[in-house]
Amino acid sequence: MRMLAASLALSLPVIFSACSNGVSHLSTIDAPAQNSYRLGPGDELRLAVFGFDQMANVYTVADNGDISLPLLGAIKADQRTPAELESAISSQLLSRELATKPSVSVQIVKYRPIYILGEVQKPGQYPYVPGMTVTTAVAIAGGYTFRASTKMAAVTRSGTDVERRADAVTKIMPGDTIRVPEAWF
Repeated sequence: MRMLAASLALSLPVIFSACSNGVSHLSTIDAPAQNSYRLGPGDELRLAVFGFDQMANVYTVADNGDISLPLLGAIKADQRTPAELESAISSQLLSRELATKPSVSVQIVKYRPIYILGEVQKPGQYPYVPGMTVTTAVAIAGGYTFRASTKMAAVTRSGTDVERRADAVTKIMPGDTIRVPEAWF
């Protein structure tokens, strides 16, 4: 009887690990920090510079991470916050002696899209909406398939190659890729 109990105790972890959905071994994703959004390719920005009407426009961050501005040329936007981009543009205006006290405003008009893969009805690319969670992203993609694991998903944050475990209420960021795995049981 003891031999049976011992062999059962040793075999249960092996049996249950075979029932894994391919996500449970991942570490949990960190929550995004408040006001820490970093710009990236595909973001659309509204720029206004007091006294420079020719610069007032909507610009899209290019694949190389730059925005191209009249008078200044290419300015790096990738991995900067909107406030950091405002400072960079102000610095360029000052260094080129185009303004003495530049007042720059950068607003996000449209965020880069998110991607939903795996066991959802309509996998693909979708527009990001502020406050989005894994659940709302799955709903936008038509809901889960009958094979989906509804307890966990895997999320790859934009700018990284590391896949992390996320639950239904995990906040999503622009550019994230969400993978809904197949449930095994």
